[in-house]
Amino acid sequence: MSEKQKFPGWHGTTIIGVKKGGMVVVAGDGQVSLGQTVIKGSARKVRRISPGGHDVVCGFAGSTADAFTLLERLEAKLQASPGQLAKASVELAKDWRTDKYLRNLEAMLIVTDGRDLFVITGAGDVLEPENDIAAIGSGGNYALAAARALIDSDGDAEGIARRALAIAAEICVYTNGNLTVETIKG
Repeated sequence: MSEKQKFPGWHGTTIIGVKKGGMVVVAGDGQVSLGQTVIKGSARKVRRISPGGHDVVCGFAGSTADAFTLLERLEAKLQASPGQLAKASVELAKDWRTDKYLRNLEAMLIVTDGRDLFVITGAGDVLEPENDIAAIGSGGNYALAAARALIDSDGDAEGIARRALAIAAEICVYTNGNLTVETIKG
């Protein structure tokens, strides 16, 4: 049995991004699990960075150390191209896919500057989600389905994100109701 098969692995993240009414909200739960055990219930997996004076909100799923490495790289890309989230995201995804060290990082990111909303993956993808909703992590599909059902309601972006995460937490054992929410204007 390989070392990776012996180690039960870190699980437990649901991150959602919702764009509606000139606002973008990125929200995430706080649960980190190791195998069948909840290690921490109050992790902060959504962050605001401000490279070059331009606010960007980022949410991450996957290995925390890997995600922080990617956030640092994204911040550097944004400092080199201030206010150009799409360009910085593509550059990060390109490096992530081709760099020998970065290629092994296990995480996904949702990023927004209030105008654009992207999912960045280690496969070199920079995805602009349909319906202005993006979700990643173990409960991501549950939160995505809930948000898609709620998007045409009277609720605002934050209310939809919060409700979608609450629904995901009811279904996914790797998701809890301890939320971090960041809002940014479009």
